[in-house]
Amino acid sequence: MSTQDKTKVCIIGAGAIGGYLGVRLANGGAQVSVLARGQTLQAIQARGWVLEDGPERLVAQVHASADAAALGPQDIIILTVKTHALQDIANMVPALCHADTMIIPAINGIPWWFTQGLDNSESPTGQLPTQLKALDPRGIIAGAIDASRIVGCVVYPSCYSPEPGVSHHSSGNRLVLGEISRHADQSNQDRLDRLVALFNAAGLAAEKTSAIRSAVWEKLLGNACFNPVSMLTGSQTDLMIDDPAIYRLFVALMEEVVAVGAALGIAVSVTPQQRLAVTRKLGAVKTSMLQDTEAGRPVEIEAILGAFVELAASLQMATPIAATIYALARMRARTFGLLKH
Repeated sequence: MSTQDKTKVCIIGAGAIGGYLGVRLANGGAQVSVLARGQTLQAIQARGWVLEDGPERLVAQVHASADAAALGPQDIIILTVKTHALQDIANMVPALCHADTMIIPAINGIPWWFTQGLDNSESPTGQLPTQLKALDPRGIIAGAIDASRIVGCVVYPSCYSPEPGVSHHSSGNRLVLGEISRHADQSNQDRLDRLVALFNAAGLAAEKTSAIRSAVWEKLLGNACFNPVSMLTGSQTDLMIDDPAIYRLFVALMEEVVAVGAALGIAVSVTPQQRLAVTRKLGAVKTSMLQDTEAGRPVEIEAILGAFVELAASLQMATPIAATIYALARMRARTFGLLKH
C-alpha cells in the first residue's frame, strides 16, 4: 500500500454494493475514488456519494470520474460492476495500478478467476478449463487483470440503489477475503491481514479464509437456486421455499452444486436443508436477478448458473436440473433483451 497516511481505494462500479463499500471505506478513513458515468457520476460530483444505512445517512466526498487515468494509481481496486460488464471495464484497470496494487472482485456468482491456479490433476477428466467461456470468452478480463494482484472476495451485504449516487443498505455486513493462489506465501497473508483490518475499521465484518473457493461455492449454493428461479417465477424467496415442489427442486439443484464442488475438491459446510432454512428466516427477499428483471437490466445468468454448468460439463458430470433451469432462464433473458453478449 502507499506510504501516505490514507490508503487509496478505487471503486469501479457505483451501484448499490459499490456505494455501500465506497462510502463505508471513506467514512473509515480511506482515500476513496470511484469510476462512474452518466447520471451516477453527475450525482456523486454534485452532492457526494450517499449511503442510507438504518438511521444513518452518510455522505462521502470522493473523487469521481469517468476517466481512469484521472484517478491515478491506487493501492486497492474494488470491482463491483455486474459480471457481464467486466469485459467493458477491464482495460481501464492497468491505468489504476502501481507495482503492489491489489484487486478485489466483489462480484456475484462464480468469478472469472475461479479456475486460475487450479491444477488439471484435480479434475477427473484432466480437462478443467483455465478460462471460463461463460464469463470471459475472449480472455479480455484475464488478459487485463494480473492474477497475482487478485484477492478473492465473497460479499454478503444486501443493498439496492433507489436513485443514482445513493445506496440503501438492507442487511448484512460480512465479507470473506482470501488469496486465489493455493500456494500463497507470507507476503500474501500480510496483505490479506491489512485488507481485513481496513474493512473492519470501516464497520464491516471482514474475515480471511485459506479456502476462498469454498466460500464462493457456499454462496453459490443459494444463488444458483434463488436467483434464476425467482427470475422465471417472479417470486420472492419465502414463497418459493414454502412451496413443496419448489423446495424439492431447490434441494435437488443444491445437491448437484455440492457434487460438482466435491469433484473439484471444494467442500461446503452446510446441507441444502440448512441453507434453505437460513434464507427462509430472512423473509420475503427479492433476489438481485428478479430486481434486474423487473427493472429491464441485464441479468447475471452466466456468472450465477452458466459457469457452473460449464464447469460440470468439463468434469463430465451430469447436472440435468441446473442445465434445465439455466436454459429456461437464459431464454427468458434473451427474449426480453436482458442477456448481454
